[in-house]
Amino acid sequence: MRVRNFGSKLRALRKEKGLSLWALAEEFGYQTHSYINEVELGRKEPTVELVLKVARFFDVTTDELLKDEIILGPSKSSKKQAG
Repeated sequence: MRVRNFGSKLRALRKEKGLSLWALAEEFGYQTHSYINEVELGRKEPTVELVLKVARFFDVTTDELLKDEIILGPSKSSKKQAG
């Protein structure tokens, strides 16, 4: 299954939290940031493990991440924290 928008959604969520690629890679337990960068650029498909880590960390559903027809709205994660 080709997931076209996962990388751009990941990038938007990461930027919204003010995290660098390095910081997110460290948070997820990766030695370098290159894999996350490749996923964000659409050059690599995300693993199931990465999808689950992203969903948990940013408090979004896997459907929101994987279904290209679902658009993440701005401040998705901050809305959940505020309420």
